[in-house]
Amino acid sequence: MIVREPSNSRDAKHYTTDRLRDEFLIQDLFIPNKIQRVYSHIDRIITMGFCPENEAQELGQGLEIMKSLGTEYFLERRELGTINIGGPGKVTVDGETYEMKSRDGLYVGMGAKEVTFISDDAKNPAKFYTLSAPAHKTYPNKHIDITKAKAVPMGDSKASNKRTIYQFIHPDVLPTCQLTMGLTQLEEGNVWNTMPCHTHERRMEVYFYFDLPEDGVVFHYMGEPSETRHIVLRNEEAVISPSWSIHSGCGTQAYTFIWGMIGENQTFNDMDHVDIKNDLR
Repeated sequence: MIVREPSNSRDAKHYTTDRLRDEFLIQDLFIPNKIQRVYSHIDRIITMGFCPENEAQELGQGLEIMKSLGTEYFLERRELGTINIGGPGKVTVDGETYEMKSRDGLYVGMGAKEVTFISDDAKNPAKFYTLSAPAHKTYPNKHIDITKAKAVPMGDSKASNKRTIYQFIHPDVLPTCQLTMGLTQLEEGNVWNTMPCHTHERRMEVYFYFDLPEDGVVFHYMGEPSETRHIVLRNEEAVISPSWSIHSGCGTQAYTFIWGMIGENQTFNDMDHVDIKNDLR
């Protein structure tokens, strides 16, 4: 498991491009049969990718749990959310199996001991993008396909940001301790997300970009509003966004991204909006 220590806003102003990428970029999430995990000290979020090609992958497989988390098993004091962006597959939680088509989501509550991921077809493997957050209470596991997510239209083509936000793991859909998670899909010809931009001191976030062609990129903008920077992301890469940072993206074409938040509250609209005219630099 890769461990990322927190970075503060004053130091980040002086980072080179390589240092920004080392601190915040997450790559290689879906190498077949290999589990990728990145543990961020920022609110203790863990970002993971499972791509089981030939056999099932276990949540805690290959980890020395006591050393990594200080617990006997992975979800002893954690909750988990996953969204499949690949071929059809299954997630089994303590003996109960959930069919996971592409764009299906699943919430797994604290205390689940055995969680496995498997693909239906090795030639078209599932890709389970997964986030885990510390938890204090057990809530029921729940399967959420995209039709059960709360769909929120946003933006317009005039501003190049017409999109639909699908809230999968959200208080309006199901209860969780702190994890919220969803998928935002831009309409063709639209390239901006989360613009006008904002910060939220009470929560951090991870963005995962996909549905990009091989030669497509997203310029992910981060930093304090008066000290903006950018990181170039390619298909199926993620970026950690600290509480002090904006988190907007502009792509070479339309794309999809998965957002996940943890922190003090679960109020989706609890944002500190940035005045583009006067504050953004």
